[in-house]
Amino acid sequence: MLLPFVGWAVTGAIFFIKPGYGGAYEPLAIKTYPLEAHLAIDPPASWLEVRYMRTALGDHLLAKTSEGWRQFDARTLELRAAPAASDVRTLVTDAVTANPGRYGHIVSVDGLQAVTDTGARVSLDWNRLSLSQRGADTDRIDRLYKIHYLQWTGVAAIDRVLGGVGLALVLLLSLLGLRLLRR
Repeated sequence: MLLPFVGWAVTGAIFFIKPGYGGAYEPLAIKTYPLEAHLAIDPPASWLEVRYMRTALGDHLLAKTSEGWRQFDARTLELRAAPAASDVRTLVTDAVTANPGRYGHIVSVDGLQAVTDTGARVSLDWNRLSLSQRGADTDRIDRLYKIHYLQWTGVAAIDRVLGGVGLALVLLLSLLGLRLLRR
């Protein structure tokens, strides 16, 4: 009967104190540089938003269309293909210099994801030209979140029943404590 209460209290204390949250959910941005030329194109009317930037790989033209964000060649307006592993490595290496203690050095690149020697996994969204990162600390905090919110099995139907039972047991424990206090 105490298991849900203890789990909730311990994880609640961790969520209150928030040790290690800074790095676990730190935003990681593509490093940009000043543009050397102006965009001399007439964007199609179907483009809803345009971003033009320079990175370690050169110039990037991003356009938001009705299908979502796409990356185009700034001179020809042709779609740019996904980058090679070496280009992903270049972009991520440039970005992780913002916090070398957290990210260290890249040890492998698989598709649009890089893994560092500190265990951080950095993913590139090529069409948005953005990065996201996860590490062991992020995974640990997410596991604590699942314990705190009684998501113990990963099966929604079972977790819903366990959550209801856990909350009922915590309520029962509280009522028993109140009864003991009155005596």
